[in-house]
Amino acid sequence: MHRRKLLDRLQIYRKNNPKESTLVDRFVDFVDWNADCFNRSNLEGHVTGSAWLLSPDGRFVLLTHHKKLGRWLQLGGHSDGVSDTLLVAQREAEEESGLKVEPLDKNIFDIDIHEIPSRGNEPAHLHFDARFLFTALDLRFVISPESNDLQWVDLIDIERFSKEWSVIRMRDKYLEKMK
Repeated sequence: MHRRKLLDRLQIYRKNNPKESTLVDRFVDFVDWNADCFNRSNLEGHVTGSAWLLSPDGRFVLLTHHKKLGRWLQLGGHSDGVSDTLLVAQREAEEESGLKVEPLDKNIFDIDIHEIPSRGNEPAHLHFDARFLFTALDLRFVISPESNDLQWVDLIDIERFSKEWSVIRMRDKYLEKMK
């Protein structure tokens, strides 16, 4: 089954994050019930992959000021039919930053389910986002057409850029992991 790798990763995530079991259940149910979960054509929602992209020294994270959403967020995007969410996250991080990146872990670092507002002919829908830890091999990024800006943000100053709970949660998870 093309969804097996993601479902296995979600079970590992559940084991490592027992307080998030309700969120994991929702994510697993969506993947279980939607064979087309990796395609944008699923109007209920689709699986996306994101990168918590750290500087080589691990003190900074690369955030994008997302052009469509107008907010500072982690890099990431649509699966477009690719079922390996780690590869999706890596592809998106490299496309959106021009950087070469490497995964720090093949397990899911964070998950989130969030609504994307309707836009044009596209109805509001959900993103079931699997997020992974990556490190950049360089600091010199290139701003892609999908972004208004990119910025290396000191982890302790993240609230100056984003008040998004999921972004702050990822920062807190990373800092806890590094203790």
